[in-house]
Amino acid sequence: MYVLRVVGVQASSRSDAGLSPRRLRAAELIGALSLATDLGVGEPLEHGLRTTVIGVRLAESLGLGESDRRAVYYVALLRYAGCTAESHLDAALFGDEIAVRAAMAPALFGSRAELLLAVARTMHAGEPARWRAVAVARALVQLRSSFRKGAAGHCEVTQAHALRLGLGTEIQAALGDVFERWDGNGWPAGRRGEQVPLPVRLMQVAEDADLQHGLGGLERAVSVVRRRAGAAFDPEVADAFCRAAPELLDGLYGAAVWERAMAVEPGEPAMLEDELVDEGLRVLGDFADLTIPYTLGHSAAVAELAAAAGKHAGLDLGECVALRRAGLVHNVGRVAVTASIWNKPGPLSPDEQERVRLYPYYTERVLQRPELLRSLGEIASRQQERLDGSGYPRGAAAGDLSPSHRILAAANAYQAMVEPRPHRPAHARSRAAQLLRDEVRAGRLDATAVAAVLEAAGQEAGALSPPRPAGLTDREAEVLALLASGLMTKQIGQRLGISPKTVDQHIQNLYAKIGVSTRAAATLYATRHGLAVLEPAGR
Repeated sequence: MYVLRVVGVQASSRSDAGLSPRRLRAAELIGALSLATDLGVGEPLEHGLRTTVIGVRLAESLGLGESDRRAVYYVALLRYAGCTAESHLDAALFGDEIAVRAAMAPALFGSRAELLLAVARTMHAGEPARWRAVAVARALVQLRSSFRKGAAGHCEVTQAHALRLGLGTEIQAALGDVFERWDGNGWPAGRRGEQVPLPVRLMQVAEDADLQHGLGGLERAVSVVRRRAGAAFDPEVADAFCRAAPELLDGLYGAAVWERAMAVEPGEPAMLEDELVDEGLRVLGDFADLTIPYTLGHSAAVAELAAAAGKHAGLDLGECVALRRAGLVHNVGRVAVTASIWNKPGPLSPDEQERVRLYPYYTERVLQRPELLRSLGEIASRQQERLDGSGYPRGAAAGDLSPSHRILAAANAYQAMVEPRPHRPAHARSRAAQLLRDEVRAGRLDATAVAAVLEAAGQEAGALSPPRPAGLTDREAEVLALLASGLMTKQIGQRLGISPKTVDQHIQNLYAKIGVSTRAAATLYATRHGLAVLEPAGR
């Protein structure tokens, strides 16, 4: 097991404590993972952080010692870190598994009837009524077995993450019981009463209290926790919450939730040092990659390829380290999109495409704090941007993309091509290299970045067109050159073998990219950038 180096509070508050690339506070990395789990289970962002604060405050109100409070803290942050382990199976059974998880959450600690009703109302929503009725009936038959198997897999994966993060055996053991209940009606082992670890009993009350508060305020939170006392909840813990609810929930429904969650960590903050920083980032990458079988190991492979490409491209050591680390976490926002979309064998609908286009934004959102993670998120969130502005989520163009952005984009594209996907088999490496070169010629990927990635991957760079200014494609550059030479739209079409309408579309696109609105200005631009034809045609 990894052993975390523990440093005093005073040392951890130094201005450079969270910024050094060699060290990172464990609670900050696990806090980022908690934000990702919120996305994966369809809960409001920072639900996990609020659960953590409520749980520690509740432990303090019961007079628990530092060790117990520390266990509550990390169990609350990590309780759903295994949620992606069963995502593709849940999606096959339920449809949008994230929507079903969100519907289940307020009923999770209620009666079995409440839970079944929540699932039945949500699963396969939007499907034809008759088909949906059959699918729901079949799923409900499997539900008990599915919940038990899913809970077992979820908990085991969460425990494995905790081991890799250097957390103690008490915390690891408790994470195996997060779905158990006081009345013995939980999963997977059916533990009851004090067989359920105390940190789990506190975490469960804190989790449900936050959810119910979001649905109906303080009064609802107290009412629901009181009603579930003696069933799902330890009655002593539930009573302690109800007696002190206003104080336990105070200040958690505005700004600064992250700061509050970091401040309540019991004892001295633990630090991840050197290789443990990378190990923690790998946990985030594995969490994302588990969503569907097709992406297993993808993040680590992209990380190594990007770092090697950075070296070939002449980046300094610090930039290569940042590239590798950004590669490890670049896909974490994918957990916000249902596995039913990622696993779809056919074309995506326009709505599905829009949902996919948002995942790099979610990656950046998860990695907002501390500064070390924010700097990685800034690189990772540009992975799908393209030089011509056709990428997502921002539609950033060449001038907004650094060498690191360009290399990660090329490394991610290449690695995805050589891996199978639901809609296609894996491409041969030579074919993937050719497709990357095509992206350069189309003005979407950077020639230098692609050459570095292909060299790192053991592929010949081949003939790569020099990068065009303003993200112009090869075809747009041809049209611009002929336009500058004096040819009319119809003549350009005849020369290139395309319709006048297509020529006009190319002209409008290139005008927008180079920031002009007239032929004269376009001609000047072509001249200044070496794109003009020297001998005008048609004379």
